[in-house]
Amino acid sequence: MTAQVLPPTTLALPALRPARGRPRTRALGQPQRERTSSPQIADRIHRLTRGQVADRLQELGDLYAETSGGDPWAWNQARGPFLGHLTADARRPGFSLLIAETTALTGYAYGFPTGGSGPWWAGFDGHVRGGLLRRAASGRLFVVSGIVVPPRVRREYRDHVWNLARRLQRRLLADHGAALGVALVDVRDGRTVETMRSWGWRYAGDDGLQAVSPGPFRILALAPGT
Repeated sequence: MTAQVLPPTTLALPALRPARGRPRTRALGQPQRERTSSPQIADRIHRLTRGQVADRLQELGDLYAETSGGDPWAWNQARGPFLGHLTADARRPGFSLLIAETTALTGYAYGFPTGGSGPWWAGFDGHVRGGLLRRAASGRLFVVSGIVVPPRVRREYRDHVWNLARRLQRRLLADHGAALGVALVDVRDGRTVETMRSWGWRYAGDDGLQAVSPGPFRILALAPGT
């Protein structure tokens, strides 16, 4: 049997590809502040059933493409594989997907609980040890496998409790009574690591949850309530 290694956690970030035509200018310094009140007032968060996920799959894919740069690459090359991974995750026991919406879909996050054995650890268990494995064995480890939010959520107010990404990930852990959230990020994907750490994620080793290096992933952990 061929081991199935879990894909890295998904964030909707524009891909780094060779620029064509006039290069874009990236603004530096502090991001522009929103003029609206706390996003917590506007965005309502609720859970979708598996049937509702299937019914809204194309809408979920559209938001992923829009927040991943919105260009033809995001729609044609990235959207299909993303929906394939999401559909596979939706079949896992305990899968949960939370959406945020106002009059339209504004973001979502999803994942599933995992134990200390099974497909999630296949090909990966050699890169973790100690406290992380013990928490997994207790059945209270929750894998956050995707967070899809608009660019402003990734840039602004990242340390605020009402930041939309923080609200989604906190609710995922709370709904499942998880002792710890965990995410895998490709070792080459520094932008995703930086973004997730700004939302309260830490390297597993920061909390005594030892990771063995080198490995294909960076292992990030999230405490409930963060």
